[in-house]
Amino acid sequence: MSKSVVYSDQAPEPIGPYSQAVLAGNMLFISGQIAIDRSSGNIITADIESETRMVMTNLEHVLKAAGLDFSHVVKSAIFLKDMNNFPKVNAIYGEYFKINPPARETVEVSRLPKDVNVEISCIAVK
Repeated sequence: MSKSVVYSDQAPEPIGPYSQAVLAGNMLFISGQIAIDRSSGNIITADIESETRMVMTNLEHVLKAAGLDFSHVVKSAIFLKDMNNFPKVNAIYGEYFKINPPARETVEVSRLPKDVNVEISCIAVK
């Protein structure tokens, strides 16, 4: 099995010892993305909708670097600081998966990196 690191210069740099994504065979494992705007370095947390859109944009950049898009995603995980934000996050997330959405779990956690409100990871297949 081949394994290679996938990198997008449009998505945020990893904030620790991990890769944005790893392609193993035909499966792409994307690390959890948070709402860091690569162009400014700012963390977008003004409202949960803007924050979620930035997370999805970052995921999109990593998928694109691997030659994929959201239609290739088979599994995702959403981590929320406050489950009360679920309806708003779910609505934004759903805009990216209108047909045949992937398997998913959503969990509330006590804290996320950089004190953001949402983090999303996913697995895609080529």
